[in-house]
Amino acid sequence: MSSEETLDAQAGIILVSYADYGTAMLRAAESVLGALSDCTSISVTMETEVSEIVRRLEEAVNLLEKGAGVIVLTDMFGGTPTNIALALLGKHTRLEVVTGVNLPMLLKVFTQRAMPLEDLAHTAREAGVNGIFVAGELLREKCPKA
Repeated sequence: MSSEETLDAQAGIILVSYADYGTAMLRAAESVLGALSDCTSISVTMETEVSEIVRRLEEAVNLLEKGAGVIVLTDMFGGTPTNIALALLGKHTRLEVVTGVNLPMLLKVFTQRAMPLEDLAHTAREAGVNGIFVAGELLREKCPKA
């Protein structure tokens, strides 16, 4: 790969989650950002063998790694989707896993995916955390009772 191609490379994005959460998140992101590329979701269900999920994830990583790495976003730390993704960290040097995916995190990853992988992972975490509010608390701060 030429240095020019490397500069233009963007991180591949994989969502790994229970049921169809990742697929729904990608659809939501597309409704905000338009058509998305170099991304996929992998569902973890009770009916699917772990070895099959690992195979799908390996295949997706290999397909989406185009020079800038791959970021894997999972639903929650400690869950099967995350544990499966974490098992790939030692096999792929251009792979990062971020847990607790939410829509603000996903939108930020899609709009900043040209940044270096490690920076993208930290940006994803920050966007995810910053996208969480207790709405009533926020409103009470803006409009205190008389």
